[in-house]
Amino acid sequence: MNFRIDNLQYCNWSREVFEINRKAGLDAVHATVVYHEDFKEFCEKIKKWEKLLKDNSDLIFLGRDFKDIEKANKEKKTAIFFGFQNCSPIEDDINLVEKVHELGCRFMQLTYNNQSLLATGCYEKIDSGVTNFGKEVIREMNRIGVVIDMSHSAEKSTFDAIELSEKPIAITHANPSFWHPAKRNKSSDLLKALSDSGGILGLSLYPHHLKDNTNCTIESFCEMIARTVEIMNIKNIGIGSDLCLNQPDEVVEWMRNGTWSKNRNYGEGSKNKPGFPRQPDWFRDATGFLNIENGLKKIGFSEIEIKDILGNNWYNFYKMI
Repeated sequence: MNFRIDNLQYCNWSREVFEINRKAGLDAVHATVVYHEDFKEFCEKIKKWEKLLKDNSDLIFLGRDFKDIEKANKEKKTAIFFGFQNCSPIEDDINLVEKVHELGCRFMQLTYNNQSLLATGCYEKIDSGVTNFGKEVIREMNRIGVVIDMSHSAEKSTFDAIELSEKPIAITHANPSFWHPAKRNKSSDLLKALSDSGGILGLSLYPHHLKDNTNCTIESFCEMIARTVEIMNIKNIGIGSDLCLNQPDEVVEWMRNGTWSKNRNYGEGSKNKPGFPRQPDWFRDATGFLNIENGLKKIGFSEIEIKDILGNNWYNFYKMI
């Protein structure tokens, strides 16, 4: 089979978005359902998703494992996999890891930019690594089948997670820092360690992670992929677009500030840019996967390599969860 997977979106979910994802041929989407919410608030999000899943059952269904990606491909639907961009829903209770898994969570970041109870975020000055609680949670996530996501984590914490986890980890949405030195992007040494451990990188289309931001060209993005393949095994690279389609600008404040800060200029690319940045013209929404496909062809990737990058690698990773 040939699969197409976007392993990170945080859209303003609606039938329109689900239709766009189907038009793009997406068999699976890892959907962010939590940034800073606690367990109770996560349960409230689940109720909203239950209605979305019911009302749009001709387009989407809840994904729980790799077999649901196969099912989606056959039924021409999109399997939705729930994920957290923070560890806040498990609060300080390790038993909640199993609870969130039962409710559909399959990916969880150990931190979102800041220090958490589990690890250090990429915006902290001092990276003390994975905490004692974090070590216990990693062990529990491995046992239950929740993927450790280090997209917003600091470098030492990410190396720690790679070493501590018995299963491969993911960086679901980030780019190499050699190409664009955003705080969220990852060093070559880290990407090599990720690849060597069997982990996977989802390349991001979020403008703050791109060289030249909104003005990034498809040629530049595909050149970045070609150079990343020099560091990582091509089998360990996919797409995690970080697409925030149709989100109102005030949502950026929640993403960056949660309930911990009143500073409205906090976070990546936020100086004098309070709202969402405009997507590059060639990736306004998920239908831009076709532009990436054509761009990769143009610079010499084979058909098999392109299929791997655009979905098959993520499918194989899901088989290890």
